[in-house]
Amino acid sequence: MGTLNAHDLADIETLGDIARIHANARPDTVALKFEGRITTYSLLNARTNRIARALQADNVSKGDRIGYLAKNTDYFFEILLGGVKAGAVTLPIGWRLAPAEVAYMLENGEVSILFVSAEFGDLARQAITLAGRPVRIIELEDETPSGYTLWRDSQSDAEPELAINPSDTALQLYTSGTTGRPKGVMLTHSNLLKMWIRAGQAGIDCFGWAEDDVCLVAMPLAHIGGTGWGVVGLLNGATLAILREFDPVVALGAIEPERITKLFMVPAALNFMIQMPGARDIDYSRLRLIFYGASPIPIDLLRQCMEVFGCGFCQQYGMTEACGTIVYLPSDDHDPNGNRRMKSAGRPMPGIEIKIVDAQGNDLPAETVGEIATRSTSNMAGYWKNEAATHETLNENGWLRTGDAGYLDADGYLYIHDRVKDMIISGAENIYPAEVEGAIFGHPSVADVAVIGVPDSRWGEAVKAVIVLKPGAEASETDIISFARQRIAAFKAPKSVDFVQVLPRNAAGKVLKRNLKEPYWAGKDRNVN
Repeated sequence: MGTLNAHDLADIETLGDIARIHANARPDTVALKFEGRITTYSLLNARTNRIARALQADNVSKGDRIGYLAKNTDYFFEILLGGVKAGAVTLPIGWRLAPAEVAYMLENGEVSILFVSAEFGDLARQAITLAGRPVRIIELEDETPSGYTLWRDSQSDAEPELAINPSDTALQLYTSGTTGRPKGVMLTHSNLLKMWIRAGQAGIDCFGWAEDDVCLVAMPLAHIGGTGWGVVGLLNGATLAILREFDPVVALGAIEPERITKLFMVPAALNFMIQMPGARDIDYSRLRLIFYGASPIPIDLLRQCMEVFGCGFCQQYGMTEACGTIVYLPSDDHDPNGNRRMKSAGRPMPGIEIKIVDAQGNDLPAETVGEIATRSTSNMAGYWKNEAATHETLNENGWLRTGDAGYLDADGYLYIHDRVKDMIISGAENIYPAEVEGAIFGHPSVADVAVIGVPDSRWGEAVKAVIVLKPGAEASETDIISFARQRIAAFKAPKSVDFVQVLPRNAAGKVLKRNLKEPYWAGKDRNVN
């Protein structure tokens, strides 16, 4: 098959254009594959038109939020692209969240319609009750007139007549902050598309696409690593082979029969895959490139992955607020023998500006550690209904402060040194200590608590709670973990608990978390595992 002309993609200015333009250029090319369902670009365009009209019939107006609470399915991308044709903003919700967490997103996002899979029906109903606002549920697997497919197909497939601006918000992903309350990151069409079009036009090997590319989508769609990766594949006219959720056996089993050419995984997932029996018996001859992100890849793991998969690797570093990727480490810099650049996150993507600043926002020279700031068309429109947090993160000149600390070398490669914020990344899940601390504080025996990230060989980092008990009170590690799991998602709950007499604090009363972390990170060259 031939190579796509990236310059032709410049006509794609909105997510809805993806379906329209590829339906004209390659109508019979498969866009979505999911558990036996096959959707061509022509059918995708027709279905997204019907969805847009169905939403309009349900009085969904431009700027309204529609929710998605399910594992990965092909329906999500139909809803996303159809939603934007009606001017709606899609708000995917993590299916592992607790009812109260889902309720907050429904209420904060002012969601009017929620697309739900049957297995999360009870979770959805509990969350709607807690949210205290009317939300219509459309069940994805329901074949009745109130179910998804008949609701979708009840409308005409003619293009909806609604002007959509590239600066309109298309997607709202929630990311927690140090206050513990999730923030809705508003991502526009331009945010999601412009940088990737520019990357293709730049002629960079790892961002070139062929007409026969098939992308494996296995990361959760409530994260930019799932949704963003799927959007990039569709933008470039590729086929998405979608897995309901990541399972190393299923992911490995899909590579050969689905003829996968590209995939995105976190390093922990790649590690699980290569440990599976038979991992070395699969034909990977069509697999061209593995993108990975959320953390650097250990050199030993890279060697094993290169041996097993035999393809190129490209690291991506970024954050939800910048659409997931601002820096990349190309295949040429991946040396199985190790080199300095293998410790870096890479260099800026085309059109992305990176600088290092001090606490006052002043620029710092090369090889000097400070906070990483970035400016580009990928930077979010802001946090939904949270101007204060938006102004803290984005300044008037368009620079976004990432909250990560690092430095640039003389060649412009970025090295991550530590996190300015206290965020913990465990298996690519962002976990914020303040949220976990808030959940634990309600335990009747807890007087004080601090949550930190500690090294974990399997997940990169694990959540540890350091607790001071009330005088005369008793509680075990099991008690604390069980209590936390009743109030927040299990992946956020601590995996271990230490009990101490007092937490170290500075004169202002702030807990000195660096002091708590030091014994666990001793011997590490950076406080990111």
